[in-house]
Amino acid sequence: MLSIIIPALDEEASIGECLARLQAARAAGTEIIVVDGGSTDATREVASTLATRVIESPRGRAVQMNAGARASRGDVLLFLHADTVLPEGAASALSHGLEVRQQAWGRFDVRITGEHLLLPVVAFFMNARSRLTGIATGDQAIFVRRTAFEQAGGFPEIALMEDVAISKALKRVSRPVCLRERVATSGRRWEKRGTLRTILLMWRLRLAFALGADPASLARRYDGRAA
Repeated sequence: MLSIIIPALDEEASIGECLARLQAARAAGTEIIVVDGGSTDATREVASTLATRVIESPRGRAVQMNAGARASRGDVLLFLHADTVLPEGAASALSHGLEVRQQAWGRFDVRITGEHLLLPVVAFFMNARSRLTGIATGDQAIFVRRTAFEQAGGFPEIALMEDVAISKALKRVSRPVCLRERVATSGRRWEKRGTLRTILLMWRLRLAFALGADPASLARRYDGRAA
C-alpha cells in the first residue's frame, strides 16, 4: 500500500490541483494524508474534500512529514510538496522501480513550471546532480519503503535541508531509484526571488550545510531574514 504525505502551510492556491491529480490513485486504494502546519487560509477546507485524512502538526516541513508518516498505514511512503503534481501512473512507476531494482527508496525527475528561460536548466542540473550524488530534493517527490524510513530515523527535524539529510541516511541502506517520469513543481520561489539569485543562494546554502552550518541559521537566510 502506498501512502502519499503532503505537508502544507497556507497552500490553498496550490493544494487543490495537487490533490485533484491524485484522485484516481486514491480510488485505487492509495492513502493521501495532508499534514497542516497551522494554515490561516482555506488549506484545510480544500484538502478535507480531496484527501483521505487531514491532520494537524506543529509547523516545520520535517516535523509535519514525520507526523504524516506516523499517521499513515502504507508500506511505501511518498512525500509530496503541496505545489507539486505527480505524473500519470506515478504509483505504478515507483512500485515497479522498487521491485525491479530491489532498492529501498527513490525519487522522480522534476520539471519546474514557470516562464523564466532558466527554469528548465535548473531542473536539468537538479536531476543530473541527483543521479550523480544519490541525493534527492523534496521537489523530486521522495518515496521510501517504511522499513527503510524507520531504519533511517525519519526526517531529521531541522529547519532546512531535511531532504539532503535523509538522502544521506537512506544511501546507507541503498542507492536511490531515479525514475525518468517527471513531477511538475512550481517555479514560484525562483520567480519571486529572481531565478539566478535563487540558484546562487541555494548553492551557497548547500555548501554551508555540507560544511556543518546550523540549519536554523540557513533557514533564516533562505527566508530572507538574514544577510
